[in-house]
Amino acid sequence: MTAESLTRMPALFGVVAGAVTFTLLLAATGGDAWWADHLYAWQGGTWAARDAWWSAELLHVGGRRFSISCWMLAAVALGLTWSGHVPQAWRRPLGYVLVTVPLATLLVAVLKTRTGIDCPWDLQRYGGTHPWLSPFDARPAALGPAACFPAAHAAAGYAWVALYFACAAAGPSLRNLRHLGLAFGLALGLLFGIVQQLRGAHFLSHDLWALTLCWLIAALSARVWLPAQLRDSISTRTVPIHAAHGALR
Repeated sequence: MTAESLTRMPALFGVVAGAVTFTLLLAATGGDAWWADHLYAWQGGTWAARDAWWSAELLHVGGRRFSISCWMLAAVALGLTWSGHVPQAWRRPLGYVLVTVPLATLLVAVLKTRTGIDCPWDLQRYGGTHPWLSPFDARPAALGPAACFPAAHAAAGYAWVALYFACAAAGPSLRNLRHLGLAFGLALGLLFGIVQQLRGAHFLSHDLWALTLCWLIAALSARVWLPAQLRDSISTRTVPIHAAHGALR
């Protein structure tokens, strides 16, 4: 499957359908609670990692700064496309990254303030004060606001899956690195997500939807921003094959 085909509606609907199916499976099996129960018990019936230096400072605060630093490096690289130090073919893909990464992160951050879903550490089951509510239950006003779904910190990592499309569109020099770019985004989001789960900040489904939204934003943005570059990446791969056929005639 090509990068260009992943921006088409069937592929996008497939991603949403997969996320919905997995979410329903988690709900039916109690998967969110099962996993959080194990993390909570593993830490001795408390969220020991909640305020630990390595989780709260190094990987939460530091992780956010790392993502911002990566964005700044991309901005510098974009500037260097005008000086000739970076290939001009990278200019549009870099612009795409500079818009898409913060867009995906911001979307998740805004959504989490609107969904009214508690963090694990808020719940009575895990030492908090709030009852476990279904997402479809009316939230009592006495509980106050909740802002934990989807997972914003994980999104700061998963937003970098946009590198897959950026590399695919940047010409032959980077096209073969697109899967490495995808792996970077997935690994960073997974690291940020696991740390927040260990802190009691999120359930597994919160991270699932952070990834889903980041991928959808990356693919839709690529469809708008990089259509010609992604189509060219397909045609340039087929040229050698046609040339070989011609040589054999």
